[in-house]
Amino acid sequence: MEHWSVEDYKNYSDGKKIKKSKYRANKVSIDGHTFDSQKEANYYCDLKLRLQAKEINGFCLQPTFILAPGLKYKADFIIFHKNNSTEVIDVKGFKTKEYIAKKKVFEDKFNLKITEIE
Repeated sequence: MEHWSVEDYKNYSDGKKIKKSKYRANKVSIDGHTFDSQKEANYYCDLKLRLQAKEINGFCLQPTFILAPGLKYKADFIIFHKNNSTEVIDVKGFKTKEYIAKKKVFEDKFNLKITEIE
C-alpha cells in the first residue's frame, strides 16, 4: 500500500496527475531557487550560513562546464574558500551512469575533483 501526503491526495482528488520524480526526490524552492532534492536545498542553506559566518568567501549555484561540443556538466555548487581554493560540489542521492561518465571527463579535463555529498 502506498502512503500519500495531503498534497498528493488533494492533487488526486482535483483530478490532477501526480508526477513522481524518477529517483523519488522532491523539488524544493528556497529564495527563488529550485533544487532537485531536499538534501540539495539543505546544503544550500548550510552554505548561506557558512557565508554569513565568513567561513567561506562565496558560492555559486549550478555552474555549467563545457566538457566537449554538445556535452555539458552542471554541478550543484562551487564553493570559494578563504584560502582562495575552489571546490566543486555535487549533492547525490543516486549516481547515474551518465553522471559517472561526466564526472570522469570533468575531472580529467579540468584537473579538479568533484566532492560528492551523499
